[in-house]
Amino acid sequence: MLEVSSLWGPLKELWEAVEGAIWRRQPESVYLLDLQLKKHKPSFLTLFKNPMKSAEQREKVRKASTEGIAVQGQQGVRLLPEQLISEAFILSDLFDLGELAALELLLAGEHQQPHFPGLTRGLVAVLLYWDGKRCVANSLRSLIQSRHGKTFTLDLSPELVNLTMRFTDELMAQGLTKQILNLLSDISVTREFERLQKERGLGNEKHRKEVSDLIKECRQSLAECLFAWTCQSPLSKEDTLTLIGHLETVTAEADGSLDSVNLALVMALLYCLDVSFLEQGTEDREGIHALPLLTEKQYVAAVHSRLVEGQAWKLPGLQAVVQLAWALSLRAVSQLPQGAALVEFTEADEALADQALLGGVFLFLTEGILGSDGFSQEEFYTRRLHSLITDFLALMPMKVKQLRNRADEDARLIHMALQMGSEPPSSLRKDLDHLMILIGEFYSKDPFELELALEFWCPSESLQHTSLTGSFLGVPLQRPPHKQVVLSKFVRQMGDLLPATLYIPYLRMLKGLANGSQCSHYCFSLLKTNGAPHENRQAGVSGSVVSWEHFFHSLMLYHENLRRDVPSADSMQYRHPPIRGITQRELEGLTAFLQLLTTIITWSENARLALCEHPQWTPVVVMLGLLQCSVQPVLKAQILHALAAFGKSPEIAASLWQSLEYTQILQTVKVPGQRQAAGIEVELNEIESSCEEYPLTRAFCHLISTLVESALPVNLGAGLRAPGFQPYLDFLRDSVFLAFPTRAYRRPAEKWEVAEAVLEVFHKLLRVYEPQPADFLQEMVELQGEQMPAHKPPGHSLMFHLLNDSPAISLCLSLLEEGACQLDTYAPFPGKKQLESAVLHCLCLLELALQKEVTFMDLLRESQTSLLVSPVEQLLQGVSARSRQADHITNIARYLYHSSSNPDAAFQSAKILRRIARYPNIQSRLVGDFTHDQAVSKKLMAGFVECLDSEEAQEGVAADDSDPEKRVARIHHETKIHILNLLITSLELKGPNLGLYLLGYEVKKPVSSTNLQDPGVLGCPRSCLHAILSLLQRGSEWRTGPVLTKQAPQLAELCYQVIYQLCACPDTSGPTMRYLRTSQDFLFSHLQHLPFIVPENEIAALSQMSWLMKTAAIELRVTSLNRQRSHTQRLLNLLLDDQPHTLHADGDTGMEEESRSVSGFLHFGTVSKVRRRLLSVLDAIDFSQEAPELLQLDFFERAQIEQVITNCEHVNEQGHTVCNVKLLHRVLVAEINALQGMAAIGQRPLLLEEVNSILQQVVERNRVRCSLNAKRHALQSWRSLVETILTACPSELIPADQRQLIIRDLLLDLHDKVGKLMRRKMLLNEEQHVICFSLSSRCYQKMLVALDQDFYWILSCAQVRRVVFSGGGFQRLRAHLYGALLYYLQIAQKPEEPETLQTGNSMWERLTAPEDCFSKLQRENLAIIESYGTALMEVVCRDACDGHEIGRMLALAVLDRVLSIDRQCQWLVYLCNSGYLRVLVESLRQDDAALQTLLTPQPPLLKPLYIYESKMALLTRVAKTAQGAMELLRCGLIGQLVECQVFHMLPQNDALRVFGQRDPSGFIPSPLERYRQILLPTLRLMQVILTSTTTQHQQGAAQVLQWLIVHSDVIQSILHDQDMSMGALQELSLLTAIISKTALPGALEMGQEVNSAALMELQGHIGRFQRQGLSLLVRLVGTDRARYLKQIEETVSPGDLAEKREEMEVAMQQICANIMEYCQTLLLQSSAEAQFSLCLFSPSASEPADVAVPSARVPSLGLVLLLLKNSTTDFFRYHDSHRQSLNKLERVEQLPPEELKELCQVLVSGSGGVEKIPSVQRNVLAKRRLVQLVNNRAKLLALCSYIIETCLFVIWRHLEFYLLDPSGSRGLSVSRVSQQDLEQLQSDVANSFNEPLQRKLLEVEGLYSKTRSRHTFIQALTRRIRVMLRIRRSKCK
Repeated sequence: MLEVSSLWGPLKELWEAVEGAIWRRQPESVYLLDLQLKKHKPSFLTLFKNPMKSAEQREKVRKASTEGIAVQGQQGVRLLPEQLISEAFILSDLFDLGELAALELLLAGEHQQPHFPGLTRGLVAVLLYWDGKRCVANSLRSLIQSRHGKTFTLDLSPELVNLTMRFTDELMAQGLTKQILNLLSDISVTREFERLQKERGLGNEKHRKEVSDLIKECRQSLAECLFAWTCQSPLSKEDTLTLIGHLETVTAEADGSLDSVNLALVMALLYCLDVSFLEQGTEDREGIHALPLLTEKQYVAAVHSRLVEGQAWKLPGLQAVVQLAWALSLRAVSQLPQGAALVEFTEADEALADQALLGGVFLFLTEGILGSDGFSQEEFYTRRLHSLITDFLALMPMKVKQLRNRADEDARLIHMALQMGSEPPSSLRKDLDHLMILIGEFYSKDPFELELALEFWCPSESLQHTSLTGSFLGVPLQRPPHKQVVLSKFVRQMGDLLPATLYIPYLRMLKGLANGSQCSHYCFSLLKTNGAPHENRQAGVSGSVVSWEHFFHSLMLYHENLRRDVPSADSMQYRHPPIRGITQRELEGLTAFLQLLTTIITWSENARLALCEHPQWTPVVVMLGLLQCSVQPVLKAQILHALAAFGKSPEIAASLWQSLEYTQILQTVKVPGQRQAAGIEVELNEIESSCEEYPLTRAFCHLISTLVESALPVNLGAGLRAPGFQPYLDFLRDSVFLAFPTRAYRRPAEKWEVAEAVLEVFHKLLRVYEPQPADFLQEMVELQGEQMPAHKPPGHSLMFHLLNDSPAISLCLSLLEEGACQLDTYAPFPGKKQLESAVLHCLCLLELALQKEVTFMDLLRESQTSLLVSPVEQLLQGVSARSRQADHITNIARYLYHSSSNPDAAFQSAKILRRIARYPNIQSRLVGDFTHDQAVSKKLMAGFVECLDSEEAQEGVAADDSDPEKRVARIHHETKIHILNLLITSLELKGPNLGLYLLGYEVKKPVSSTNLQDPGVLGCPRSCLHAILSLLQRGSEWRTGPVLTKQAPQLAELCYQVIYQLCACPDTSGPTMRYLRTSQDFLFSHLQHLPFIVPENEIAALSQMSWLMKTAAIELRVTSLNRQRSHTQRLLNLLLDDQPHTLHADGDTGMEEESRSVSGFLHFGTVSKVRRRLLSVLDAIDFSQEAPELLQLDFFERAQIEQVITNCEHVNEQGHTVCNVKLLHRVLVAEINALQGMAAIGQRPLLLEEVNSILQQVVERNRVRCSLNAKRHALQSWRSLVETILTACPSELIPADQRQLIIRDLLLDLHDKVGKLMRRKMLLNEEQHVICFSLSSRCYQKMLVALDQDFYWILSCAQVRRVVFSGGGFQRLRAHLYGALLYYLQIAQKPEEPETLQTGNSMWERLTAPEDCFSKLQRENLAIIESYGTALMEVVCRDACDGHEIGRMLALAVLDRVLSIDRQCQWLVYLCNSGYLRVLVESLRQDDAALQTLLTPQPPLLKPLYIYESKMALLTRVAKTAQGAMELLRCGLIGQLVECQVFHMLPQNDALRVFGQRDPSGFIPSPLERYRQILLPTLRLMQVILTSTTTQHQQGAAQVLQWLIVHSDVIQSILHDQDMSMGALQELSLLTAIISKTALPGALEMGQEVNSAALMELQGHIGRFQRQGLSLLVRLVGTDRARYLKQIEETVSPGDLAEKREEMEVAMQQICANIMEYCQTLLLQSSAEAQFSLCLFSPSASEPADVAVPSARVPSLGLVLLLLKNSTTDFFRYHDSHRQSLNKLERVEQLPPEELKELCQVLVSGSGGVEKIPSVQRNVLAKRRLVQLVNNRAKLLALCSYIIETCLFVIWRHLEFYLLDPSGSRGLSVSRVSQQDLEQLQSDVANSFNEPLQRKLLEVEGLYSKTRSRHTFIQALTRRIRVMLRIRRSKCK
């Protein structure tokens, strides 16, 4: 079977195990490492050996195309294509490996292909092959480095060290050294490339570079294995000799240096021969015994004979180095007790040393070893060479003396030859020169900051008293070690009587030894003490030639001599005056001295100040003078470097600027009459350009760069020219930067050196520039009587050039393009490092310009200056002159592709792209540019992905740049952060955008049509989404959870945010969630590790969880809607499970758990339980928050500081408002700098200390704010997840009882957490309370009365207590508290039950029935509420009357709810007695004005309407008791309503009434609907008052009648209105109900003192109401009724039709019932005993086709008969419908699906909504709908029954009047009624009131009225009417 390639995959795992154990020190890593080492031991024993070829394998592979081959992880056999098999054979021959192994490697290459875009599987296989070898080599090196030994330690556990020691010892015993050396000989990049080239195994430039790097790394690691071994323990005799034998054949590179592999081997041998560690006082005596040099005579003999008598090496210098090392080891051994046994060898040390010197050992050490690229990359190379040099000087002092004597002799010979004019002898040796140069070169570089050169400086007593040095290394002077004394003596003695030939080497040596902060002190002191003052010298006292005195005196003499040669202004036409005075030898000496000076003053600030302030030497003046003389540019360059070193001190820099300006090194002031320019500009254009070398220009740029950093005086050049830096900037820009591409260069690298130097200055200038309003005002300066425009700051000028299509920005962009092209070649070239640096400066300039452009352009706009600028992002869209395409941004993005080799450039590139991505108009163009060329598009995508995939990134690394590895890791990490932020910003903009393109979505088709796949599937490239997912998934299958959440919390947070944004966006949601669900199982694998606990970064951990929970909420919602039950249930199980269960190795729960429902594990009484994951997440959110302390200030004013802090606040990337600490620091320091006077100077340190404490406080404040925001975000996300689970997930997945238990747990936890904080008085911010209580509301909303009462008691107490305690707190918080309390009280509300029309229980049965759970809970709730007494009442009432609108509405609702359950009316009494009720009533007048504004056509704010509705609802609730109604009347409620003008504002215009200014969303109702929302609550309230005040009915009725009369015009308009919409019917229903109770003749009796005129008017109004009521009946009873119902069907949408129709039927029946009740009341008031009888209907019983009559005529009695018939018919129709609905309700589970769907349709909005509802929920909805129908029909039956009864009564009274008392003896005359009319009446009534109708009426009574108290009423009236008609008939007869 084919497995994962054994040549790569397992070896990668091996390296990860080794790295995890040794370098990352992961837990449990030793055990894993042990397993891996046992598994891969053969790989180490047969290093780099491939599996053997075999004919059997070859045949098997050949048949794979026809017979197939089994592949691990795939079912069955797989047929392989011929192409793959032929490639496998090629690979097998290429690397000489087994055919099956080659095939496995190819298949691995195919699998890994998406990670290597643009490469074929074969090319990827080549990379994997060498990567596998690299893993083995690196693993071996790390194992050897972990050994315990003599040189270093990694501080690993003893267990691990023992394991690696045992393993590596075994490998070494098996001949590891020989294996390694053979491999190093066999493997070479050239040979491997030749083989690969032959078989086409090399791809593009990047592939070649990667293969080359891998081979080089393999060789390097193998060589370092030996080096690491010898560092810790020596090699055996055989291995040592083998190593020497290998080195004998080594050759050098072209430049004479060793390559890094051979260097490692040389160093390995040097450590092998090293005994110097024994001198270091080591206690490790074991080391001595293990050292074969001391214990094995044969070892010494063999090595000695090999080195002394052996053959000549290919590199004599290398042989000399080894010989010297051996000689020094022999000398060291001879001084040890063990050396006595080896005396025959140790005596030969001198001869060996002489042999080494003859071989040019020091020269080779300088050129061959120091010159090697790899030397400076390893600390222990440096230490070994240091010990070699110092041992030679210390152990062989006589040899050193010989060298000095020989040098003195040679110097005399040379001097004599010069005197005689002959050539010096050619055989002169220069060993001492080479030694000094070696020392100088070696110590001048100190990459690891070891300062080893300190060993050459021995502090002496005399130095104790100098001003510059104190005690050595800060400790009192102790006796220095002997070696240090010898070395110090060497340095001093070599300087005594120094011959001329050694002068330059000695200075170079001092320069090296002065490298370091302490070394430079000692060197400065040496040069100071060496010199004798000039007067003493004249007196015969000679000072050393190596002293400050001699140097500076010589400089002054040169200056004096050369100054005479400076040509006058008139003779300037002579370009090159004859140079005299400085010979080449002097030039070298001066250069060496200036380099030494530069080194010392660079390191030592004390030296800088001491030299600069010396009154006699004045070095700065002398050097500036020399710059004006005719000396070579090289010397001038060195002088400028020295001046730059002086300029590092701000004190010196300020004066240096003035001196530069004075000496006109760069001519900034044109002298009148001068014919030609002078200064450095001429040097550049004429001398340097002709020589094609530019040292002076580079040095000048370096000087300006240093000075700019130290100080930049504003008034530079004042008095002679317009002050400022502008001339320097113009020169650098125009003469240096813009001209650099067109100049000729002798040394190609210098081109990029010049560019780097000048761009560095620009970068520094722009970095410190902050745009100020003053920069945009044109200031003038007076100069020699003339007004001249002043110069702007240099940063302003640079910004102006970068914000225009200037040559400067064009060159920057061209440079970026050239840089990208050069990097794409992957080839080394001269100046590559400098080009990369120049490119980086260009990118930084663009990034800074983008950063500052907004402020710059805002200030420019405000200043109204006539400058034209364009934003950088627009300029970047311009066309490139080189490619003729708009590809500038593409070029910038190309640097991401080189992030591994150029992390800084990639980082800046990501920053720029992120800044550009903010602009929506650029996004679509960017997508076009990025996808225009397929090859470029792939490369760019690969660049972004490579940056995100980078494994070098590391979060939380300090920003110091001391450790280059850590710095690179930090930059890689920040690049990832910028790319993720770029994606987040892009996704917020409309598509197509950069985020969609980079994440792999379609940008040329609809985004939703994207089909996301794993990389490589269907040709899908690896995108940023894949990279993000692979980052997050790493470790998600382990118990510890995703690695990223802990290692890089901030990065993980952004990754989760990107995933959430993709899931939340409608376009990307579908493809993303499908991919995450199917390919990745992303959510389950991450949710199972919640909560994430990251103690060191709590904020990021909370944010990670927030985004993940929000994504999970979307997933639950989507899977629920799509009815993907298994997915939903799996996530619910994970979140809600409270049973312990083990996660399987793959992180999944077993199949058996998949099948069981949540109920299986939510059982509430099992033995052991675990915390629900949902609650564990809540535990992870700490609700408390420590607030930072108040500022304690001594100097600053606190209020002012707080104001400054507020002004510095801004909204950061996460949307948090924080203070900009850098800006605040700048403001405070500027404030300190502005202080004047000596006192301010004295207190400056204290002020700075206080600034520091302010900044620390602000940082803490920022942290607290971010923490609060993170907690709020986490709570919101948690709430949305819980709400989704409770509301959106199918209810059958969580059974009702388990749902209650879950809600119980949630609520108890929430209340417990908040309660603890309240008790501790540690309230977190309002937002978090709000979230908690709004979630509580949601939970209460979902609760049923099913749990134990104790639980409710706890909740109720907690809820009410919080309302009381929060009194006076945050209004928003209390609003949510009220919301939660309302929902809680709602739990006790009894659900709607169907009205079955069965005989009800008797009153006694009802009173004695056991209390149900709802009533009990209500009673207990009330008891708890009452237990808080008036405190709670006061809080709620106060909030109801005043405060925020939402709070008032909710407080009113709470009052309403409490009053509804308060049977004892305690709250009502308090409301009345405390005056709050009166306040509420009187506030109606104040509401009137606001309500009037609501009726204007423009859509207004609806707040007043909602408050008014809430208020009226409460007043209606109050009015439902007689006590409350009377109290309202006493408070003058009706009077207040009478005075409200809003009721007069009924919208009249049809267009305005119906449509109004309707809100397009449909949320804001039309003006007419708004009017009804105001009127209807008032009518309901009056109706309730009239119903409640039965005993004092007349008082209430009279007041309501007064309201009716005041608004009679509106009332009559409504009654006359032909509109029969639902709203109109509701109005009529309520109005007729009120009129029927108030517009009665009896109402007149209340007006005791009303005059006759008013009485007449009152009677007129009542009469009009009567007529309008009857005419309304005419409209509703006749054919209009059918028309109205038809009108409903036409106006209402089909979905709402059934419900609306039912509502309107009820309303129409209610109106008829009200009018008939009115008629009945009027007839009852005119009873037989009354003075007047009242007739309402004319004596005509005919039923005309259209019963509508003119309003002037009285309607006929036939109308009532028709109503009676209709109502009887309706009754039976409703009764049948009621019975059918009841039957359906009883068997709702058995109803067919279509019928269920039809029932649910009414309650579900939107088409297709019913299909998505689960069946269980559908049954619940159907049941709810059927209960609605049953109760609706019951209501209609009651109304029909009542109408029938009243109709019968009215007919009976009218027939009695007309038929039995026709004489009109009582009141109303019927003289106008003829006998014929009466007979016709009798006949028509008899015909209409026939037997069938009578039987129906009696049936109605039988079916309905029996269960009511009005039993036999219909029967009695029917009988009376029948009898009356019979009597009348008999009379007529």
